[in-house]
Amino acid sequence: MAVRIDQKITGYAVVTPEETRQAAPTAAPLPDAANDIVQMHERIERPDVLVGNTYKIKSPMVEHAFYVTINDIVLNPGTEHELRRPFEVFINSKSMEHFQWIVALTRIMSAVFRKGGDVTFLVEEMKAVFDPRGGYYKIGGAYMPSLVAELGSIIEHHLKSIGLLHDPEMSAAQRALIAEKRRDYEARESEELAITGDGASFPPSASMCEKCFTKAQVFMDGCATCLNCGYSKCG
Repeated sequence: MAVRIDQKITGYAVVTPEETRQAAPTAAPLPDAANDIVQMHERIERPDVLVGNTYKIKSPMVEHAFYVTINDIVLNPGTEHELRRPFEVFINSKSMEHFQWIVALTRIMSAVFRKGGDVTFLVEEMKAVFDPRGGYYKIGGAYMPSLVAELGSIIEHHLKSIGLLHDPEMSAAQRALIAEKRRDYEARESEELAITGDGASFPPSASMCEKCFTKAQVFMDGCATCLNCGYSKCG
């Protein structure tokens, strides 16, 4: 950029880089408390020891089980700003036919975890993956459209356990409405209830709910209603 000089030059001096730095204005320092808080970012080095959990996936789609290990890093330990954030994920199985996409998926997820920011979007993206061969029901009646979707459910469960995700609170009115609908249905039907693996009981003729993916949807009062989450196609 050209500089216009309107006055006569009567002398000059050479300014060193050090003098330039000293003359430059400095930004006001942030409060010490803010400077001490460490947020997750990709430049954080992996510590020697991480805490984590291992989850098992047993699907009828594969012969052998999958073991999903999610390791977390603890930031700002021992302070009021202590945070536990996912750092890496590993998946092990004897089923080698899925080896390539498993390795690729774990590396991508680990990179997203280390990047920091909001990583919860992974849950919905993975749970929306459908297998063209069809899905399967887990013990308890929950429907899984694919292996990747069940992996997304595991990530969701883990993020909830460390406080990154929270279940929406169901109001007392919603709970009362579900309980009332269930009593009405049980009073009308004489069939024996089937006890599911997670301890919840729903009629064996119930179909899958398209909202909570649980076999708890029954037809009553001319409308399909879920006895688990209360969803109804009639509003």
